[in-house]
Amino acid sequence: MRKSGILMPVSSLPSKYGIGCFSKEAYEFVDFLQSAGQKIWQILPLCPTGYGDSPYQSASVFAGNPYFIDLEALIEEGILTQKECDKADLGTNSTEIDYEKLYKNRLPLLKKAFQNTMPEKNQDFKEFCEAQAHWLNEYALYMAVKDENDGKSFLEWPDELRFREKKAIQAAEKRLEKEILFYCFLQYLFFKQWTALKGYANAKGIEIVGDIPIYVALDSADTWMHPELFQLDEKGFPVGVAGCPPDYFSRTGQLWGNPLYDWEYHQKTSFAWWMQRLGHCYMLYDIVRIDHFRGFDEYYFIPFGDPTAEFGHWEKGPGYALFETFRKTFGKKPVIAEDLGMLTKTVKKLIKKTGYPGMKILEFAFDSDEENDYLPHNFDSNCVVYTGTHDNDTVLGWYQSAKSADKKNIREYLGIKNAANIHWDLIRLAQQSVADTAIIPMQDCLGLGTEGRINLPSTLGINWKWRMQSGVCTPELAAKLYKMAKIYGRV
Repeated sequence: MRKSGILMPVSSLPSKYGIGCFSKEAYEFVDFLQSAGQKIWQILPLCPTGYGDSPYQSASVFAGNPYFIDLEALIEEGILTQKECDKADLGTNSTEIDYEKLYKNRLPLLKKAFQNTMPEKNQDFKEFCEAQAHWLNEYALYMAVKDENDGKSFLEWPDELRFREKKAIQAAEKRLEKEILFYCFLQYLFFKQWTALKGYANAKGIEIVGDIPIYVALDSADTWMHPELFQLDEKGFPVGVAGCPPDYFSRTGQLWGNPLYDWEYHQKTSFAWWMQRLGHCYMLYDIVRIDHFRGFDEYYFIPFGDPTAEFGHWEKGPGYALFETFRKTFGKKPVIAEDLGMLTKTVKKLIKKTGYPGMKILEFAFDSDEENDYLPHNFDSNCVVYTGTHDNDTVLGWYQSAKSADKKNIREYLGIKNAANIHWDLIRLAQQSVADTAIIPMQDCLGLGTEGRINLPSTLGINWKWRMQSGVCTPELAAKLYKMAKIYGRV
């Protein structure tokens, strides 16, 4: 079935308290999607943001981001006051997220909410903790011990905690009992509010596409509690780390720094941890976009300590065995394979064998190469077409910085004389293509320039900040998107 949707991070929604969250504005955005004839809302990972404020560097692949907890809902429940929330400095710039202020001031508010409740006497809370016990207790302990150690990486903790000595862990569980309960409470609020929002979207006929980062952060509950999953030395440091070789985005490659998996161990356990993780994702999302799909065929190994990604090498990943186990465990689940970058014959073969749709990015299509896979006349219908992703500039920003020859190719391909509405020209190209699914970043629907960019790979301190202005999701914009989706058979 042909359908279309919008890519819009939760963090980028307008809201009263510094960052997009599961507030009334999120419900209004769902209403907008429905009126615009859209069937998909694609978001970025919902996990807590970590190094560089990135949702791809998280303290846990299972936990939810407490920044997304709607404070106004807590005011309505009577466990926070309007005065307390208004007094907290969570940033006053409605166009940009201030992560430093959120880090310093949002958690204390949530701690007040915790102190004003008795979650241990709440039956729903107890049932949540029991249902999520396979990851929740480890994560909450990790966060409590991290706080006790001034936020330092677990690699800098005292050895008895760093290496999880039984007596030290038991003592920490007793000593930090209240702090552990607090972090469990945050996850309870997150999942309660997200489940309600997702249910609302699903009732409106809208599916959620969620993003599963292939790797976990080095400083995370996952690495601390389960070192056997990764290629670590006897001191707990990575032997090699993840990244990408030099490419379109970066002359020296991308050094992500995540620990690499010990795929031999995962295979011996029938990918038990991965099945647990994927099952968790389908509790959160309707469709899962698997980030860096190439890494399952071959992964890039960068020696730990290298300053750039230039001198890494490729090693074999688990291949089809993981996805065969996935299908046997869960049946046929909807997946989008993020198959961007330089693809080898073996990774193309893997994607074909799984049957998963890959991604086609129109911003990659116009480089004078007629064989370019991203040109719509080369598409297979089993794909998802985007104008761009969270790692790209907006269409306007991209076009303005393109080479003159590429601009000419773009105009000739589109059959236009000027590029005054280039964002709508590319949106139309995506919608009319044979791709089963078309997903458009919200910034392109709004006609924003580079100021609307979400992420510039291989940079720090400037990313994941963009916020949409209140009131821009107008009935006129919804009608325009609906009409286009209707014309091209996506409603």
